[in-house]
Amino acid sequence: MTLTPEQERFAAEAVAQGLFRDLNEVVRAGIDLVRRAQAERAAFIASLEAAEAEGERDGFLDAEDVHAEISAMIEEMARTPR
Repeated sequence: MTLTPEQERFAAEAVAQGLFRDLNEVVRAGIDLVRRAQAERAAFIASLEAAEAEGERDGFLDAEDVHAEISAMIEEMARTPR
């Protein structure tokens, strides 16, 4: 593994501050962050694909339709006693 001088300084500072025990722990934490970011990206893409499939199945709404639906929800909430 090769780190740039800036990465080495950053990792050394993190260890010196007591955030990590050693360089290996810094690298493991970085790998864990990359894994989490990839999982979140995959989940986001899956939700976009699901939304697209739903839109194709149920039809797409334009801005006016969305505005009308939200206005109706707001009116219904205003009529509902608390």
